[in-house]
Amino acid sequence: MPELPEVETTLRGIEAYVDGKTLTNAIVRNSSLRWPVPVHDIEKLCGQTVQRIERRAKYILIHLETACILLHLGMSGSLRVLDTNEPAGKHDHIDLEFEASHVVRLNDPRRFGCCLILKEPVYEHRLLANLGPEPLSDAFNFERLFRLSRGKTQAVKNFIMDNKVVVGVGNIYASESLYKAAIRPTTAAKRLSKARYKVLSDEIVAVLSKAIRAGGTTLNDFTQTDGKPGYFAQELQVYGRDGEPCNQCSELIQSKVIGQRNTFFCRICQKP
Repeated sequence: MPELPEVETTLRGIEAYVDGKTLTNAIVRNSSLRWPVPVHDIEKLCGQTVQRIERRAKYILIHLETACILLHLGMSGSLRVLDTNEPAGKHDHIDLEFEASHVVRLNDPRRFGCCLILKEPVYEHRLLANLGPEPLSDAFNFERLFRLSRGKTQAVKNFIMDNKVVVGVGNIYASESLYKAAIRPTTAAKRLSKARYKVLSDEIVAVLSKAIRAGGTTLNDFTQTDGKPGYFAQELQVYGRDGEPCNQCSELIQSKVIGQRNTFFCRICQKP
């Protein structure tokens, strides 16, 4: 699944072709995504100019004059910037055409993504209203993590993956951040001291920032908007490395299912 760095990379890839541009046409080839695509509502936005484009958690928000297009890439989706005359493929479900003959095309083989129209107040929509702070913003800090963790018996990995605590720390980057912070992912959230949350919050920011600079992680079929893969997979220390030696101590990396997600860690380098 595309996580925050992949969605941020996607946003940056389409921004120059969308921001300040006029939506000239919208083509919906398949409206049966995670939720039905509101075809007529999208078509009504044609002729309007994009006021701004942003990412909130794993959602891309395209703000036009009277409404906002919300996009989510689901499990395997991607957005590509193409010429309007580029033929559509089997899983190319939606085209958003902009001036200068550019089309932003949503490809989603598994159809778990979404395209919805949000009216003001946009941020009170049920998908956005209860989201925590962005991890790369000033609103995210170790004091918040420490405060919210008090009394929490859940594993710290599940705690930092909770979108009400902080958005966008998905499975890959949670495992990597905990490794960098030398924290065992199974440790109860309430057991960590404020000092250890300081280290963890710093590593979350560092890992996500590095992944964004690398263009995301190439897992399965994620590619950037220009069709090139992300390269952060080359930097992964534990994720997907079950049975391989740790780069620090040579102990074999282990895996364990936590919260229905496969989790990777080093039992020597990561302490409870």
